[in-house]
Amino acid sequence: MNSRQRRGVILLVLSVLCALAAFGGVLVVIGDVNSKVGAEVVAYRVKSDIAPYSTLTAGQFEQVTVPKRWLSDSAVTDLGALRDKMALTALKKGSLLQSDMFVDKPKLQAGEQEIAIMIDASTGVAGKITPGAKVNIIGTYKGKKQTDPDLSVVMVANARVINVGKLTPLEKDSDKKNATEAVPITFALTTKDTQRVAYAESFAVHVRLALVAPGTESTPNPNDHFYTLEGDR
Repeated sequence: MNSRQRRGVILLVLSVLCALAAFGGVLVVIGDVNSKVGAEVVAYRVKSDIAPYSTLTAGQFEQVTVPKRWLSDSAVTDLGALRDKMALTALKKGSLLQSDMFVDKPKLQAGEQEIAIMIDASTGVAGKITPGAKVNIIGTYKGKKQTDPDLSVVMVANARVINVGKLTPLEKDSDKKNATEAVPITFALTTKDTQRVAYAESFAVHVRLALVAPGTESTPNPNDHFYTLEGDR
């Protein structure tokens, strides 16, 4: 073997050693990253913005993998947790789904039925009424005759809200006078109270909601169910 061949062999051996060293370095880096990051687990990310109090479905989320050590204890790893749930607040696109982002949907109790009506957003909701809240439903009426006083009536006391819909623009020919936007609100009521609410929506000049403080009952005295300006003088 001449000197040129010996140099070739030496360079070949050095190349192989360098390759092995580089490969070993890569393995060390990968091992170090794995030791720091750890195993990955499945989580779920919001596909697009979700409005508050909306019913949640699996199709609204996409699966992602996240290092387990970076995932909070409240992160949802099984979409079965969304069964009969609704968003508690607005969920933003790209947010990881957490168990504190949703709550159980309010359900009807024995003897109750649902009724939904449109409420003027500016005078009847103001963004403070949420599912589970209790409200007094008040209708205001014009006197039947010119000489009759206008009347305000508590149609239903402590009505339980089970759903608040999205803000909806009203058409120009809507019977909601002077209102430009309204919110559909669903109540759980007895048959009689359902009839009272339906009557108020059909014949009252306005239907307004008065929020009842959580944990309290606000049942008006019999004399307070009806109000006229003349009677208050």
